[in-house]
Amino acid sequence: MKQQIDLENWNRKAHFHFFKTFEEPFFGVTAVVDIQNALRFAKEQNQSLFCTYLYCCLKAISEVSALNLRIEDSEVYQYPYSHASATILRPDGTFGFSYIPFYSDFLTFTVAAKQEIVRVQNTSGLFTRTFDEANLIHISTFPNLHFLALSHARKFSISDSCPKITFGKFEKTDNKIAMPVAVHVHHALADGRDVEHFFVAFQKNLNEL
Repeated sequence: MKQQIDLENWNRKAHFHFFKTFEEPFFGVTAVVDIQNALRFAKEQNQSLFCTYLYCCLKAISEVSALNLRIEDSEVYQYPYSHASATILRPDGTFGFSYIPFYSDFLTFTVAAKQEIVRVQNTSGLFTRTFDEANLIHISTFPNLHFLALSHARKFSISDSCPKITFGKFEKTDNKIAMPVAVHVHHALADGRDVEHFFVAFQKNLNEL
């Protein structure tokens, strides 16, 4: 499933060795996507809007190879796609970490996602299962805040190279429904161009539902 990168012959060798030594190697970009079509699709298909745009997001991740790179024991591995570990809000105001597997088929994905959301909502605590998979995307949402920028709490003693994506509250404008999306990635593995490619692919997937 995963392939080890030959670091000595990798065209990002210098970039990798430079940025991996940083105390904070992650950089973040916040931009908006138009979810007008996704909102229409979700209503027509009686689907969860969150599951709909999460599917489009993970599909976009699978289309940008740099966002599926992970550092494991000082080596770099390429995965073909990534799964989501999303924070799931509970009725009591707490949240737990979930594991939502990516499937290329939308209906298969939404069934699995909804089952996992219900499971986490009926548990307590943060870690409701083990998270041994390296090819994860850390997902969170601010459903009531249309943010302009965002940072993350970080524990630097833990080795972490998983991208982090946060969705915000959407707002209607004259010609679109804009949702802010914050993307944080490890600079030893990905550059601004890769984040740009993600946003292009994400918007394309939202438009083509």
